[in-house]
Amino acid sequence: MTAKLADRLGPFGVWRGTPQVTPELAAELERLGYGALWLGGSPAADLAIVDQLLAVTGTLMVGTSIVNMWQSDAAVVAQSYARIEAGYPGRFVLGVGAGHREATPEYASPYDTLATYVGRLEAAGVPSERLVLAALGPRVLRLAANRTGGAIPYLVPPEHTRRAREILGPDKLLAPEHKVVLDPDPRHARALGGGRVRTPYLGLVNYTSNLRRLGYTDEDLAGVGSDRLVDALVAHGSPEQVAARLTAHLDAGADHVCVQLLADADADPVPQYAELARALGLGQRPG
Repeated sequence: MTAKLADRLGPFGVWRGTPQVTPELAAELERLGYGALWLGGSPAADLAIVDQLLAVTGTLMVGTSIVNMWQSDAAVVAQSYARIEAGYPGRFVLGVGAGHREATPEYASPYDTLATYVGRLEAAGVPSERLVLAALGPRVLRLAANRTGGAIPYLVPPEHTRRAREILGPDKLLAPEHKVVLDPDPRHARALGGGRVRTPYLGLVNYTSNLRRLGYTDEDLAGVGSDRLVDALVAHGSPEQVAARLTAHLDAGADHVCVQLLADADADPVPQYAELARALGLGQRPG
């Protein structure tokens, strides 16, 4: 089932903050050939936006990245999953995770709480193969391998993907997120990408701990982040250069890459999604 899920997702999807997602954008991304739209942040437990996006598309998959276990009751989330699956069979992937210690007053025993949350979802009817975890470290990656359909790591370079695949084994879904800036000027691209990496991620211990495991130093993580760090986490340059960087995740063992386009807040993202889709060789649909 996980292999089938990977096939349905295709090699590339789009990660975008839930408030910035509209049905019109979802339809356009499907037309451009992206296989999935991942809802970033912490969508509400009713997941009403998922129905809206699936209603205007025919093949696009929708996933959450992520439902926050501290904020969303597992029973409500499971009811939402059942509703979506009944209306749009096979087109939704439930991504869940622990969020951030710094933003969660009740944050304690996150691994045990996540394992319990997974159990509650499964007991309420969510199939394990359609459930994926926001997993960074080895322990949660092993939980994803043993209890769910796979992992959706966030803010990771291809080196993490190689390590994650070794832990997950060959059959579990691995769909890392990667940020991109379509700008041929490295100085401008690093300024935009580095700003998005620095705030908030270099202030969140789960991400900095993971980056240290990958060999990044305190110097890399200080201030706005080193060029080495920004270049690892933000693919920038021409559409062709960015496409090559994203493909490195597939070469490292990913099934699917969740592309987060960074651009000016008031810019229409669709032209850049279209440029990147062409560079990635995605098949544009008529419409």
